[in-house]
Amino acid sequence: MLTAKPAETEKELLQILQLQQQYLAGHNSSEEEKEQGFVTVHHTLQKLKQLHALAPSVIVKDKDEVIAYALVMLNKAGDLIPELFSMFQMLKTLSYRDKLLSAYSYYVMGQICVDKPYRGQGVFQMLYDKHKKLMQPHYDFVLTEIATRNTRSIRAHEKVGFELLHRFKDEKEEWDVVIWNWR
Repeated sequence: MLTAKPAETEKELLQILQLQQQYLAGHNSSEEEKEQGFVTVHHTLQKLKQLHALAPSVIVKDKDEVIAYALVMLNKAGDLIPELFSMFQMLKTLSYRDKLLSAYSYYVMGQICVDKPYRGQGVFQMLYDKHKKLMQPHYDFVLTEIATRNTRSIRAHEKVGFELLHRFKDEKEEWDVVIWNWR
């Protein structure tokens, strides 16, 4: 039976890192990445522990195995992951409904991954349903950025209810910043 819950143990964090490693951009063929999606940032156990000290991420387990995760990144986490520093800086300049994002209470979904054998079974939705249940009382919305070439992820986020807020290019990728408004 699949269960969605906050990550709590070091064993669960290590299993998140194992999944991340399997689906990290560049570790699979470009055809596989185009069809199945990918994640872009590699975390260490130390960084994951720091993120989880601020707010635990959501996982889905099949018995004792983590088969999916969605990392929670509060705005305070912007300084912890150097690869994401520029994203957090850019978010400070964006507006939503004619107000700067800083006028709202929000967090960033830092990375989401579902193990291949579990895709197409509603696990992605389970992750975000649990995010909403845990975080909606405290936040107006959640944001994330997705590489535009990661079409599987873009479609999955649209299905959940995310909308495009902003598109930009950096030195490596074109990105969509998407928002899921809970108010």
